[in-house]
Amino acid sequence: MNIPPNATILFQGDSITDCNRERQFPDQMPPANQPPALGHGYAGRAAAKLLARFPDQNYSIFNRGISGNRIIQLRDRWETGFNLIRPDVVSILIGVNDTWHGVAKGTPENGVGLEEYDRVYRELLEKLKETFPKIKLVLCEPFVVECGAVLRMNFHPDIDRRRELARKVADEYADVWVPFQELFDGLVQEAPPEYWAHDGVHPSLAGHERMAEFWLEKVLG
Repeated sequence: MNIPPNATILFQGDSITDCNRERQFPDQMPPANQPPALGHGYAGRAAAKLLARFPDQNYSIFNRGISGNRIIQLRDRWETGFNLIRPDVVSILIGVNDTWHGVAKGTPENGVGLEEYDRVYRELLEKLKETFPKIKLVLCEPFVVECGAVLRMNFHPDIDRRRELARKVADEYADVWVPFQELFDGLVQEAPPEYWAHDGVHPSLAGHERMAEFWLEKVLG
């Protein structure tokens, strides 16, 4: 995918994207390309690599991921999460909390069912395309590795179905699909699952670094 000069790039999602980013400007336009505001995870690392590789492109990169978010919360924070930034490129990784907070914990009422996940995801993407007609969408696959909470709780088959839905949504709306489950399925052949994500959900330093590399590989082609 070609990212045009002067593009505003936005990373969105849950704790995997958030990664303790600074929230000094929750309801107003933050400064772009600031390390604390980009977090210490894959989003911040991908941003650093992108800025280092293309210093002449004048990219403005932001992270507005929020820990614990499900698809409905991502949709509901439209003004501060999307419209405030007015992005040219949006990368979204969302879905694991929709499973974890619901069927994995045995509390389906706290999660987001599969049909609702699909419907709300599509509503959000339709609104993005309607509001920003030239926007480029990067949709990322929710993933787990087989250790920690993923083994202790019943993440399957819900998370598997959710990945399938995310892929179908991406086929219809995305400019780029980032198959993170494919990445982690390969990584666990190199080292144990705990090495990449201690609880099966939240990546380690090594996991985030490989995610950033993989994200750039898929986005830049």
